[in-house]
Amino acid sequence: MGYKAKFKVWRGDASGGDLQDFTVEVNEGEVVLDVIHRLQATQAPDMAVRWNCKAGKCGSCSAEINGRPRLMCMTRMSVFAEDETVTVTPMRTFPVIRDLVTDVSYNYEKAREVPAFAPPEGVAPGEYRMQQVDVERSQEFRKCIECFLCQNTCHVVRDHEDNKANFSGPRFLMRIAELDMHPLDAHENRAQEAKTDHGLGFCNITKCCTEVCPEHIKITDNALIPMKERVADHYYDPILRLFKRSKK
Repeated sequence: MGYKAKFKVWRGDASGGDLQDFTVEVNEGEVVLDVIHRLQATQAPDMAVRWNCKAGKCGSCSAEINGRPRLMCMTRMSVFAEDETVTVTPMRTFPVIRDLVTDVSYNYEKAREVPAFAPPEGVAPGEYRMQQVDVERSQEFRKCIECFLCQNTCHVVRDHEDNKANFSGPRFLMRIAELDMHPLDAHENRAQEAKTDHGLGFCNITKCCTEVCPEHIKITDNALIPMKERVADHYYDPILRLFKRSKK
C-alpha cells in the first residue's frame, strides 16, 4: 500500500539555499533514494543528487536524513512514520555544489597524503605470505566504501573548518592503521606520521564515526585506539625511551 509522504529537501548552491517542501508518493519497500528519484521525475527535474549503485556499495548517495548522516539507498522509508516529515540535506562538513551534491575533494587530497603500501625488498608480487590472523585483522578496514559519512560526522572537521589542513579524519587514519598493522609493509614510522602529519591527536574517540558507518566497521575501537596506543608507546613509554637512549 502506498501513501503520500511529506519531504523537506535542501535546494540551493554554494551561494545559499533553503529547504523546499514536497508531497510525494511512497510505495512499499522503497528507500529514500527511490523517493528522491521520484521527485526528480515528477516535480523537480533539476534537482542534483549523486548516486550510482543503489546497493550500499558505491558510497555515492551520502546525505543527512533527519539530521543523521546516512546513505539514501540504505535508508528504508519504513523506518519513518507515514505522517512524519522526512528532511534530506547535503553533508554539512563539505562545501555544497548544488542541492544534495557536495564537494568531497578534501578526502581525495587527504588520501594522496597517505604513503602507499611499501613492499618488502626482495619479495616479488605473488610471493607475499601472511598469517591468516594478520589478514583478518585488517580485512575489516577494506570493507570501507568511501561514503565519507565518518568524515562528515567527525566534529573535529565538522565544527572546525581550520582543522582540515592538519587532520586527515577517521577514514584515512584508519587507512594508516591498516597499513601499520600489515606485517609486510616496509614503510617506517606510520604511527609517528599519524601523529605528526595526519593529526591523530585531534581525535578524542567519541565513536561518532563508528556509529554512522554503513559497513559497521569498528573504526574507533579497532583502528584509531590501537594507533593511539602505538603512538603513546613510541613517544611516552619510559622503558622504550630508555632503550632508545641506550642505543645512541
